[in-house]
Amino acid sequence: MMRRLVLFDIDGTILLTAGAGRRAILAALAEDVAHVAAFDGVRFDGKTDPQIVTELLAAAGLSEPRESPRVRAVCQRYVGYLARELERPTTRTTIMPGVHDLLDRLEAEPGVVLGLLTGNLAEGAELKLRSGGIAPERFRVGAYGSDAGHRPELPLIAARRAEAMFGRMPQGEDVVIIGDTPADIGCGAGVGARAIAVATGSFSVTDLAACGPHAVFEDLRDTDAVLRAILD
Repeated sequence: MMRRLVLFDIDGTILLTAGAGRRAILAALAEDVAHVAAFDGVRFDGKTDPQIVTELLAAAGLSEPRESPRVRAVCQRYVGYLARELERPTTRTTIMPGVHDLLDRLEAEPGVVLGLLTGNLAEGAELKLRSGGIAPERFRVGAYGSDAGHRPELPLIAARRAEAMFGRMPQGEDVVIIGDTPADIGCGAGVGARAIAVATGSFSVTDLAACGPHAVFEDLRDTDAVLRAILD
């Protein structure tokens, strides 16, 4: 019987791509926006790709809803730019400490389903994982920015996609979300998910602990401790 759906964020949690995502999304927007200086103050962490595009357009004085044709078009262009950025010899994808061991241990754990919960478009998530040598197929369930531009909608999407594996829709402690931002911690409230925070992104342990996660770690290197937080 399945007992845990473990959903990983990607950027800052599993890996970092040396700014490739930001460069790609700005390149995609440059086809619509001439002056990009206003983009400097817009943070990307914890947001979905459609949300990022919407906020960048707003910073340039172009108001668009997250699901508008213009936002979708920019997101689709972004995927092509991202593929090129990740292929550059100067772009290095870094896997966060402890990720490989944790994924291996979770895959060997009876009753665990590995999944993704990320603001990346599905195509972008696959490109980033492959650039770091991680097979996307290891994650049997996914919910992406291409499914919903509003991050709190993603846990329910992932849970519904895992329903056939559990024989019911997982919820409460059955669902564990691992991420590096307050948005990761808060997004699972609608399904009662357990949040585990890791300070390998832009937020400190103190910042993340203030958001009330089930557990918070500097990184994922203490595999046994992280497994206990996930499974106990």
